[in-house]
Amino acid sequence: MEASSREGRLMTTLERLLELPAADLRQSLNQASELLARALGADKIDIFLFDPSRKTLNALGTSNTPMGRLQRSLGLDVSAVANGGSIAEVFTTGNPHITGHADQVPSELPGIVHELGVRSHIAVPLVVDGERRGAVSAQSAAPEFFSDDDLRFLGAVAHWIGALTHRAELVEKVTSAALAQGRRQAAEELITVLAHDLRNYLGPLMTRLDLLHRRAEIARRADDLRDLDRAIDTIERLGRLISDLLDVGRLEQGLFEIAPAPMDLMALAKDIVQALGTPSVEIRVEGPPELPVVADVGRLRQALENLVSNAIKHSPAGKCVLLRLSKELGASHGQELVHVDVIDHGAGVAPELLPRIFDRFVTSGYAAGLGLGLYLASRIAAAHGATLTVSSPPGGGATFRLSLPMEGPPDRPDERRLDRPDGP
Repeated sequence: MEASSREGRLMTTLERLLELPAADLRQSLNQASELLARALGADKIDIFLFDPSRKTLNALGTSNTPMGRLQRSLGLDVSAVANGGSIAEVFTTGNPHITGHADQVPSELPGIVHELGVRSHIAVPLVVDGERRGAVSAQSAAPEFFSDDDLRFLGAVAHWIGALTHRAELVEKVTSAALAQGRRQAAEELITVLAHDLRNYLGPLMTRLDLLHRRAEIARRADDLRDLDRAIDTIERLGRLISDLLDVGRLEQGLFEIAPAPMDLMALAKDIVQALGTPSVEIRVEGPPELPVVADVGRLRQALENLVSNAIKHSPAGKCVLLRLSKELGASHGQELVHVDVIDHGAGVAPELLPRIFDRFVTSGYAAGLGLGLYLASRIAAAHGATLTVSSPPGGGATFRLSLPMEGPPDRPDERRLDRPDGP
């Protein structure tokens, strides 16, 4: 082929590739395969991408030709890299491949030669965003069909197919993220509406239970008192859950505020232990007799109760949960810090969950709950100018550390108000 003709064919193909929409990866690669099949006169064009989860090369783009349709009907559009063959070799080594007699290549896959009848074959690696991700292949049933110029042409076009693939993947990623964000927003709006409605029912229900409790006390009905105490405890837990749901809505709207005041953190810790302790999981407190800080006592209680409840939930029976309070002088910008470590001896946090442990609606998969407690605790910490971190060595339980400035959050009104956080 003359140089001018080859350059004209290349430019025409590249122009048409650039015109392809990047709305759908498979559709884009199929269209690119059609363009290449016409440009090379090939019986089949494949654009393979590696699937790391299955260790296979998948032909996401295949020309709509008789050989291409036959390949799909035989299931030869997916090939395990471990099975070898010329495509796998191009992908693993990065070296191009050319042959006019595929039936004489010992390492070629039998299905390519005998089922599809391929004789001529050229292939080049496919690089996407700087990473080798697959291969581009052209095949013909005629021997000695492709030339070295065709191989160079395929290599040049493969660069643009890599760019098209990257563009299509970015579009899919952005579209998926937008859909997920839309679903999250719709779910959060629904949850907030339901939480408001549920709270309206709780007041009258609690009033009725209190009235029945007083009647049972007067009549000294011990069994009824015990059952009513359990019912009231359940309603109170439901009320706390509803409050958490409403707080998530306030955070999303930037309406979550705190009112710091002097308080004794050790007294609060002891009160929480008294309220949340269970017969099966003991809660211990370690620290100085008093620990004065400036904080919103109600919000800090909410954060610590969520941390302690999480620790109880993941602690096996017979193991204790430890609240360890300590003070660090002059640690950050001359500020005195108070550390509250909530330590459990459970299975720990799975490594894949650690980066998202403080996101909304993230749970371990086996623990009950909506996955809001740790998220709210982290946001309450942020409102106080504090930090909340987690460490969890494999099999060694988990330690959540709340590091709180003793003198309270920065004395600027805008820093006591939580802006709308970035969604996970």
